[in-house]
Amino acid sequence: MSDEGTARGRAAAPAGAAARGPVFVEFGPRPEEQGQLVRPGAREEYPPDVQVRLESDAASIVGRYPDSRSALLPLLHLVQAEDGYITPAGVEFCAATLGLTGAEVAAVATFYSMYRRDPTGDYYVGVCTNTLCAIMGGDAILAALKEHLDLAPGGTSPDGKITLEHIECNAACDYAPVVMVNWEFFDNQTPESARSLVDDLRSGGAVTPSRGATLCTFRETARILAGFPDERPGAVEGGIAGAPTLVGLRIARELGMEAPDPADVTGLPESEAPPVTGHGRKGD
Repeated sequence: MSDEGTARGRAAAPAGAAARGPVFVEFGPRPEEQGQLVRPGAREEYPPDVQVRLESDAASIVGRYPDSRSALLPLLHLVQAEDGYITPAGVEFCAATLGLTGAEVAAVATFYSMYRRDPTGDYYVGVCTNTLCAIMGGDAILAALKEHLDLAPGGTSPDGKITLEHIECNAACDYAPVVMVNWEFFDNQTPESARSLVDDLRSGGAVTPSRGATLCTFRETARILAGFPDERPGAVEGGIAGAPTLVGLRIARELGMEAPDPADVTGLPESEAPPVTGHGRKGD
């Protein structure tokens, strides 16, 4: 890509050091670092038939937005659905479609963790080990899957079925420990249930998350996230919050607790308002 690559610059030599010659400083990631967009085997351009198909899909996405550059996030999902991760070809396609530079697109693609920079298997298995999940057994689940799959986090199984990843909070702490597959929740996991889950995924059978429709592949999921219809039976049916999610509300009702009426807490005269300090109200 024209906008990517390692920049090299010459640093000014300190006084009295001219005899040592120039000093070169290399900027950017080291070539051996994982997750670089430019990598051996990464697609650099799309064949004509793929280009035409993507242009048609992109036109329907861009048309949803009054400002075309607002379509960048779904367009990145679109090219990820094509390649399984973000490639130089995908970056250049998005840039050309939206009138952006490759650097602008790459800056967004490398900021959000949902955009993969490495080839990804059919099922992206993410194990949460943030505080609550860790306390409830997330670390043990990740260790069990690493051993069972013989993969380090970020690795993909030789059959291309499973990519294992250690991920941050899944926003499902009420069901900890949680494993996600292609962004779908599998609640209250154990090392044993997680091993069974990845075995089922590798066998090719239908696997259904704790909430939602039967799983589809990572690329199919990316296309849905780009804004195209999710045609899986039951995928768009409304759900209800489970008991762990509602336990705080239940306890509040049992104790007769209610939120204050906004009319009772707004419009206080200045003389009745708590004093404000440099870091908030006194007593905070």
